[in-house]
Amino acid sequence: MDLKKIGNVKFVYGGVCAARGFKANGIQCGLTHVGASVTQKKNDLAMIAADTECTAAAVYTTNKVKGAPILVTKEHLADGKARAVIVNSVNANTCNPDGYEKATKMAQLAAEALGISENDVIVASTGVIGQVLPIEPIANGMKPLVEGLNYGGNKTALEAIMTTDTQPKEVAVEFEMGGKTCVMGAMLKGSGMIHPNMATTLTFITTDACISAEMLQRALSDNVKVTLNRASVDGDTSTNDMVCIMASGTAGNSEVVTEDEDFGAFSNALYNIMLNLARMMAKDGEGATKLIECAVTGASDEKTAETVAKSVICSSLLKSMIFGEDANAGRIYCAVGYADADFDISKVDIDMSSKSGSITLGHQGCVVKFDEEEAKKVLSEDEIQIIVSLGEGSGTAVCWGCDLTYDYVKINGDYRS
Repeated sequence: MDLKKIGNVKFVYGGVCAARGFKANGIQCGLTHVGASVTQKKNDLAMIAADTECTAAAVYTTNKVKGAPILVTKEHLADGKARAVIVNSVNANTCNPDGYEKATKMAQLAAEALGISENDVIVASTGVIGQVLPIEPIANGMKPLVEGLNYGGNKTALEAIMTTDTQPKEVAVEFEMGGKTCVMGAMLKGSGMIHPNMATTLTFITTDACISAEMLQRALSDNVKVTLNRASVDGDTSTNDMVCIMASGTAGNSEVVTEDEDFGAFSNALYNIMLNLARMMAKDGEGATKLIECAVTGASDEKTAETVAKSVICSSLLKSMIFGEDANAGRIYCAVGYADADFDISKVDIDMSSKSGSITLGHQGCVVKFDEEEAKKVLSEDEIQIIVSLGEGSGTAVCWGCDLTYDYVKINGDYRS
């Protein structure tokens, strides 16, 4: 898909290894689902490691049920420092009586192999919830995982965090800050159990910029709200959501400690990273064939615009409509109408566009007559934009979702198999 560029950044290659001083690797250590007849054949254990200690920050799921790795990582990041990430797929290590013990052991194993402090290790897991995580494959895989760390290991690490993802999701940008060239890169997994409550994802971001832990946390928390927190696939918020960022400071810029011009440049780079990851995640929703982008304009404020946009992209009827390429404008008005926000529906206009053109579907709260064949043509593309104008102010927001297909049920009907 085409990358969206906002402001003064340049897209570069390398994902989490694009920034100077970050190595990565991914291997198959032999994790498997309970009851599965064969061990999966893709990588299932990944590591990211920095050459030097980094400032670090993270945001986590809002689900009351939280994976054990999140509990451990929160403790480790209390000092705003980290140097490595250890993450497995296949098993989420959630809702298990020994989950905390296993997550702690993962950090210990990684720290011992790297020769660093256990408290400098971020731990993450993704996969089936409620199955005991076998630690033996992870312990046995730690030596080859660390020995294989390299400055071009982003692809093998990315494969190891994918579950039902069908496409790899990574992006990196170059930007100027304090007269120095800085780089930021990231990788993400996320395809199902995705909903705007921090969204459902494991996302790992690295940068060589120098920035304090406090400013790093502020930039991350602010950008999550307008990117990953505006993406939805199925209305389910996972137990293991985590977005973490490590900043090594090796770019040589003066440390960012206040919300100054340099902080603005850093935050914009992070926005570009997270915006594009959010779009990739929504487009690769389980069973999805189309990305849906809902842009709301003319709202009394940004919160109203966001509420309406989320209502549209979360509508099962609308998602099914997009899959069937049926321009049922009434379903869009319906989703707009039950949004928990105050506005005058008689002022609402609706348009739809794609690479194949644009078409007006509604004006001042009413569906208008439109060319069905032209609408079908617009809906035939794999990226569809719905534009909703509330006609009341200057508030705007954009949210992302995907169509709802037969394959979504197939994938989740036998997820553990």
